[in-house]
Amino acid sequence: MRRLSKIRKALSTPKTSDEHIAEMRAHVRASAADRPGVYRWLSPEGEVVYVGKSKKLRTRLLSYFRCAPDEKGARICREATRIEWEYTPSEFAALLEELRLIKRYRPRLNVAMKRDARHFAFIKLTRGAAPKLAVVRGAGADDAQIYYGPFHGAQRVTEAVRELNDALGLRDCRIDQPMHFADQPELFQLMPRTPGCIRHEIRKCLGPCVGGCTAGEYDERVRMVRGFLDGADDAPMDALRAEMVAASELMDFERAAVLRDKLQRLEGLREQFIRFRFAIETLSFVYTVPGHDGDDRVYLIRRGRVRAEFGMPRSEQDRIRILEMVESVFNPSDRDTAQVPSHEVDELLLLSSWFRRFPAELTRSRDARAFVAAPPVLAYDAARDPLFGDAA
Repeated sequence: MRRLSKIRKALSTPKTSDEHIAEMRAHVRASAADRPGVYRWLSPEGEVVYVGKSKKLRTRLLSYFRCAPDEKGARICREATRIEWEYTPSEFAALLEELRLIKRYRPRLNVAMKRDARHFAFIKLTRGAAPKLAVVRGAGADDAQIYYGPFHGAQRVTEAVRELNDALGLRDCRIDQPMHFADQPELFQLMPRTPGCIRHEIRKCLGPCVGGCTAGEYDERVRMVRGFLDGADDAPMDALRAEMVAASELMDFERAAVLRDKLQRLEGLREQFIRFRFAIETLSFVYTVPGHDGDDRVYLIRRGRVRAEFGMPRSEQDRIRILEMVESVFNPSDRDTAQVPSHEVDELLLLSSWFRRFPAELTRSRDARAFVAAPPVLAYDAARDPLFGDAA
């Protein structure tokens, strides 16, 4: 509804005149510098209609005013009456800030969370009294409790999730389906009993909507599913394997073959988990980025997300603070899992894309232990650093 309101508002807003566009262009020419930064185009009412970034901000902004009338840049100029920008130390810093601004303002002329999330599938565990699993492209829905992924092959992941639901009796009905747990008899006295659940009747679902289980029993199955998705519990695969062996011993080979296929789908999902964890663990390091006018930055990246950012140390106290934070970030008390909090998904994909596009940037990274063993010198000079001198 909020986005629809923005669109209606945009349709009713007068377009920016040629004279005002010329004034904005003159302002950019007179004030903007060609260095990394982020920018915002604002409507007359102050709405942020578009957010962008560039390693050469002045050149990028001026390019909008050269767009043909049918191009997106021309539409942005017509929707806005003001441009704001801030400089950043580097293109990498601009990329991070652009993502944060898009998530903050949700500009209507930006493609919603335009990263390459659409190429990946995520397993979503919803919130609510009886959480359910769903396979989605991209992430960020409000009903998500946690995400697992990203994974390739949405169809294969969907089939594997179906087997997980069947093996552990999780529901797959609509998200707003009322739940009537067996340990909540007062609900049945106040309202008619929900019609029978087919999956519950054939023993594929615990039936939390028809009083087929208690809330505690359902929560225990959710715990088992999370254990499997975290790589800590193979109970779903063990159950299928035992059924397959029993069917074979009874010479029910047709059923054994069906169970074998189900097991293979779960094993395929487990393999994806293993590959995912390995890929994410490779994105765990200290990343040093030379910045504009010596504004060099140190980023602590763990499991594909920026956990902390510092300017290069200018004093012994600064260096001690960085080393303490490295210890905190890379030696956490919590165990690593395949869970990705919804607010971190886009940054994970962003960093994966950055290092995939610019693999040479990995030469600026250090393992946390190596960084602690040989911390950066004070008043850092990339040209003199033997680790980064060639890349700088």
